[in-house]
Amino acid sequence: MADKKRIAILASGFGSNLQAIIDQAQNIDINGEIVLVFSNNENAYALERAKKYGIKSVSFNPGQFESRQQYDKELLVLLKNEKIDLIVMAGYLLLVGQEIIKEFSNKIINVHPALLPSFKGIHGIKDAFDYGVKVTGVTVHFVEEDLDAGPIISQEAVIITEDDTQETLEEKIHKIEHKIYPLAVKYFCNGRLAINGRKVEILKGE
Repeated sequence: MADKKRIAILASGFGSNLQAIIDQAQNIDINGEIVLVFSNNENAYALERAKKYGIKSVSFNPGQFESRQQYDKELLVLLKNEKIDLIVMAGYLLLVGQEIIKEFSNKIINVHPALLPSFKGIHGIKDAFDYGVKVTGVTVHFVEEDLDAGPIISQEAVIITEDDTQETLEEKIHKIEHKIYPLAVKYFCNGRLAINGRKVEILKGE
């Protein structure tokens, strides 16, 4: 087996997807190790989760720098110093800087609470619910410069029923996120994701 991939989690809030990935890594061998949790929000509960498991946690925000470019540069230095192989977005509410995306091309993944390319942006669940669609879902994708536009790794549909509220739909969505996102991390760490243009093939393996 190849060396374990070094994973950085970027989060701005509660960190439930971070917890799902931690749980997955504890239960099965994903060939990866979370070595860094970064947040732009010093009060993010995700940082507390990191500390609980002895994972290095770092926080700073754009307001501490003269420009957004300097913030992104500092984050890029941190990621490179930690020799990160995979960046996992887990409720990180800022756009990733272009230099970071270039440096970590095809090494940044995100989970989106809708079936892309529908309902892009940070309100995917609310937008789908308000639009009245009967089916929404979860998308795991690679991150590119355009918002929610990178090649899709996996998707799973969620049925919206007559008695669903936005809150019950959120619960359904998060349940699926916590199932398919850790799997995508495992596939990446085991070299099972092959990108060909817009298509991502999940290669056979354990």
